[in-house]
Amino acid sequence: MELRDEIVINAPQAVVYAALNDPEILKDCIPGCEELVKTSDTELEARVVLKIGPVKAKFNGNVTLNPDAPPERFSLTGTGNGGAAGFAKGGAEVVLEDHPDGTLLKYNATAEIGGKLAQLGSRLIQGTAKKLAAKFFKSFAERVGSQETV
Repeated sequence: MELRDEIVINAPQAVVYAALNDPEILKDCIPGCEELVKTSDTELEARVVLKIGPVKAKFNGNVTLNPDAPPERFSLTGTGNGGAAGFAKGGAEVVLEDHPDGTLLKYNATAEIGGKLAQLGSRLIQGTAKKLAAKFFKSFAERVGSQETV
């Protein structure tokens, strides 16, 4: 499955980049996130509860950040295990560009799922993934765009 989109965030590029590396901001913006802990400069552990169709699962996962060319570009990879519900793994490439209204954030994400989740059908999974991504970036843009900048 592949997701790609872009959003304009009313904040400078450096502020957006810093927020994308701030576990508290991410935790507040990730739908269903119960816990997000930074275990190193490039690694995070998360616990997220999601309901996808009839399946509700608690995922424990790890995310690794790879700052290719900060603050313009970085990538991340992650895995999540939802027990009997299944697993998810994937990654994303994120590009931040200057924009007249702040920063243009572009992302291209890929994901692979297995277990009960995979049995739900790709249309339901794709639709849910798009909704969750849209919800995250809307919350993120509102949170970061409303911060005072120096």
